Amino acid sequence: MRAAVITVSTSRAAGEGEDESGPALAELVRSLGLELAGADIVPDDAEAISARLRHWADDEGCALILTTGGTGFSPTDVTPEATRAVIEREAPGIGEAMRVTARAHTENWMLTRAIGGIRGRTLIVNFPGSPSAIRETGGTLTQALPHALALLAGERPH
Repeated sequence: MRAAVITVSTSRAAGEGEDESGPALAELVRSLGLELAGADIVPDDAEAISARLRHWADDEGCALILTTGGTGFSPTDVTPEATRAVIEREAPGIGEAMRVTARAHTENWMLTRAIGGIRGRTLIVNFPGSPSAIRETGGTLTQALPHALALLAGERPH
């Protein structure tokens, strides 16, 4: 199965600073035994984010798309809205699990608006924009993601 990673950051898309969160998600992809089909950096723009989500899901046929960044309260944080614009079904337990996990690591755990959802046979998951938050919350999801991907692929996992 193939996966894609999208870093959402206006400054990183403009070439300012190094993207550390995208590589953290790429490591999560590899830990799941998936092939990394590609990685993008896009600005905090809902249409740009939605376009890349549609590309990786529809054109590239990725089973999993992981985003990082744009899930907070800043006026430019629009990743959940861009994701909702392209998914067909939400997977609310994914965002809930990420928030529960984050609670042990930050007092601001409830401020992430990260969501998960399904477009066709593709699972899309929004992660926070920090590499440490990706490692913390990603570890929580690694047990469930393979099962979810198998179900979306039409398999009947045990």
